[in-house]
Amino acid sequence: MKKLFTLLALGCLASIGFAQKKIAKKPNIIIILADDMGYSDINCFGSTIQTPNINDMAKTGLVMTNFYNASRCCPSRASLLTGLYQHQAGVGDMVNTRTEPGYQGYLNHNCVTIAEVLKTGGYNTYMAGKWHVGTAPENWPVKRGFDHYFGLIDGAGSYFNPTAPYRPNQHLTVALDDKPFTPGANWYSTDNYADYAVKYIKDNKATGKPFFLYMAFTSPHWPLHALPEDIAKYKGKFMKGWDVLREERLQKMIALGIVPKDTKLSPRDPNVPEWNSLTEAEKVDFDDKMAVYSAMVDRMDQNIGRIRQALKETGVDQNTLIMFLSDNGASSEYTKGNGFLPEILAAAKKPASDPTSFTTYGFPGANVSNTPLRLFKHWEYEGGTATPFIANGPSIIKKHIQSAQPAHLIDLMATCLDAAGVAYPKTYNGSNITPTEGVSLLPLMQGKVWKGNNALFFEHEGNRAVRQGDWKLVSQYPENKWQLYNIKTDRAELTDLSAQYPDRMKAMIALYDEWAPSAGVVPFDKLGKGKGDL
Repeated sequence: MKKLFTLLALGCLASIGFAQKKIAKKPNIIIILADDMGYSDINCFGSTIQTPNINDMAKTGLVMTNFYNASRCCPSRASLLTGLYQHQAGVGDMVNTRTEPGYQGYLNHNCVTIAEVLKTGGYNTYMAGKWHVGTAPENWPVKRGFDHYFGLIDGAGSYFNPTAPYRPNQHLTVALDDKPFTPGANWYSTDNYADYAVKYIKDNKATGKPFFLYMAFTSPHWPLHALPEDIAKYKGKFMKGWDVLREERLQKMIALGIVPKDTKLSPRDPNVPEWNSLTEAEKVDFDDKMAVYSAMVDRMDQNIGRIRQALKETGVDQNTLIMFLSDNGASSEYTKGNGFLPEILAAAKKPASDPTSFTTYGFPGANVSNTPLRLFKHWEYEGGTATPFIANGPSIIKKHIQSAQPAHLIDLMATCLDAAGVAYPKTYNGSNITPTEGVSLLPLMQGKVWKGNNALFFEHEGNRAVRQGDWKLVSQYPENKWQLYNIKTDRAELTDLSAQYPDRMKAMIALYDEWAPSAGVVPFDKLGKGKGDL
């Protein structure tokens, strides 16, 4: 009898164990995307900007120092959402429409979004913030798998009045689900978009289902707009000048292990003058711009803190995977030229800390933000494509891991589906779906060997690159001359090794020449002009 009781007990325990395994909770998944944030702009990647919430995620999470985006806002978003290269998803350039399939300006129906696939696996799906992969209502987030959405459909706008146009004949839309929304008084975009992210997390608790949240901040994309209490923290902190600031950031990055000890600082950009050649007023203006920019990053981090607090309050913080990154490198753009309304050009001349301004920090600020890298958003050098990547999820990532293996936006789809236990579809809504390009990061998060990608590919408006292992092949439009760099020893891309390694160069050019047509890339000189919003 005793033996029988023991066997029965063991059987019950085994049955319970099986049931527990069967009903194990799927993790909630959050992707947080910063907009136009430079490689060294968060505190744990080199800056003095206060980002305690991001820092905290890094301390107990995965930090990747060779992670890549697609070097521009909407191409990166298309790639992130679909697990494809942006041309394959239909957003090879911007959201202006062209006849070429890879450049139609909105997500096509031969791709699926992370939200669409996770919904098939029982997930609720939410999005807050910037969409920028299709402006027509039939291409809005709620038409591409998101149950609820609140944010800016377009690419940029005032943080205080986000639907106010800044270009001639422009119409900007903030949407709530599938309807236009009119922003009210006391609006600040970073806070308001995060308000809905917090709401979605709290409301989701009653459903008993896991959720996917895509939190796409507009911060710190131009215009430079921040709140006075945040700006006050940083005023006067940048009067050392850009050369000193860049050197200080590099030394901190070396100390943190973000870049190797022998990393050299790329030369000051040729568009940036000697600091001591500036007038005192010009120095103060730079300090003001950097203070506002820093305040924008700071406020984004505060709102990440609010999101994390909502997870704790609803009891799901331990079973939520959060991934943080930026859509491209720092932006060197200026508010000038015929592309802007006269009143916007006038506002661009005001101090950044004036809430009625509409200015940018241009080449000088971007050069600091992208320390120690070369060039900026739009180009395929590291300054355009490199982003911090931080993942945190206690149920998945058990300890701090720092990796220098190269990875890319295309890997996020595979990672989300792997974590959720959901299969990538071959067809969806009657359309054949392009196979995903990425490789799941889940093994890396779990401290296992990660095979990574054989090669990563880049193309934007004629600028091209290939990353394979430690090597990077890169070309700048319109010169169209291939250069070869060893990124492990030369992160700032200072020494072209193409003459020393002609066979390596030839092999990587062949990789690009095979990839480009298969991905739908059209040489920039042969691409139609396009129509519509940028």
